Amino acid sequence: MTNLSLNKLQDEAKKIRRAVVEMIYKAQTGHPGGSLSAVEILVALYFETMKESDRFFLSNGHVCPALYAVMAEKGLISKESLSTYSSLGSPLQGHPERTKLKGIENTSGPLGIGLAQAAGYAAIKKDTTVYCMTSDGEHNEGNHWEAVNFAAKYKLNNLIQFVDKNNIQIEGTTDEIMPLGNLKEKYISSNWNVIEIDGHDFNEILTAVGKAKSEKGKSTVIIANTMFGKGMSFMEGNPDWHAKAPNDEEYQKAMEELNK
Repeated sequence: MTNLSLNKLQDEAKKIRRAVVEMIYKAQTGHPGGSLSAVEILVALYFETMKESDRFFLSNGHVCPALYAVMAEKGLISKESLSTYSSLGSPLQGHPERTKLKGIENTSGPLGIGLAQAAGYAAIKKDTTVYCMTSDGEHNEGNHWEAVNFAAKYKLNNLIQFVDKNNIQIEGTTDEIMPLGNLKEKYISSNWNVIEIDGHDFNEILTAVGKAKSEKGKSTVIIANTMFGKGMSFMEGNPDWHAKAPNDEEYQKAMEELNK
């Protein structure tokens, strides 16, 4: 099913998690919770799924430490550059900027616009598979649903959206802030193909992508159920880690856990 073995993919995920924690610790700024929940999705896409002609749009741009770390592991940027994350003049800012870093398709920041950017590209480049990652929290944004309707109207079967459904957004859980209801049924009613998976299971991720690519006439959303802060016992499921850098003690604990 994969070019790399399952063990190799899991090893890559551990490397990415270590890099994410190191970047945010060094910069003393960033969004560790969402970055850590998105790791397996990004590893699967960049190491197994995407061809050179494919395009990836990151809508929830604040989780870019995970994207930068994956790009570094793939040799798309230097590993040394990760140490400049979020520093003045660095191309690796706290939200990706398209004009500053080769390989970034969209400048992000305001949530809810990434799917529109990806859908627009998919509508023009119909021979290109376009992937987009969104967060569950940004489903609160009206312009996200405009993009959902746009993709359905134009039957963009070359558009594959991953929802990193970690159930956390700034200041609390999605149920506390703005309940999403039955997200699967909402997409079905919007005429999307819907696949729901464990977002940390590589086999499920890759199988879902295969099914999505064979879909004719509809965009596909892969609702990936993930754990916020995955891999860090003191971060998992804790909204306090939406935008918080670890202190010295927390960094050491994180490294100990990730080196097991």
